[in-house]
Amino acid sequence: MTSTRDAIFPADRHELYERHRYSPAIRANGFLFVSGQVGSRKDGSAEPDLAAQVRLAFTNLNAILAEAGSSFEDVVDTTIFIIDPDSKFETIWEVAAEYWGEAPYPTATVIGVTWLSGFDFEIKVIAKLPQ
Repeated sequence: MTSTRDAIFPADRHELYERHRYSPAIRANGFLFVSGQVGSRKDGSAEPDLAAQVRLAFTNLNAILAEAGSSFEDVVDTTIFIIDPDSKFETIWEVAAEYWGEAPYPTATVIGVTWLSGFDFEIKVIAKLPQ
């Protein structure tokens, strides 16, 4: 049996997808598996201000969710990666709350990492697609 990947690309895709050879999201079995999204500008460079970088990551994430007919309200699981979480977590979590919506919230795993290719924040999600 051959598996077909149903890749989702946002309308205004940025250069990172081609540069690093990955799909922004794959739709499978009623779920959307979204690759880690960062606060990248159209040319793939990092937004330097931390709060603006987090907002841009959510903008990029929401564009992918919308392209699949979904929204952050459909997200059931999140994985968040942070460079130096001791100094950046509070700022990041304050901005993330602007996008998180109302309870019940998705599950969340937050991981401190040492490298994100020039970024300070990355968010990866799984969303249940609307029927």
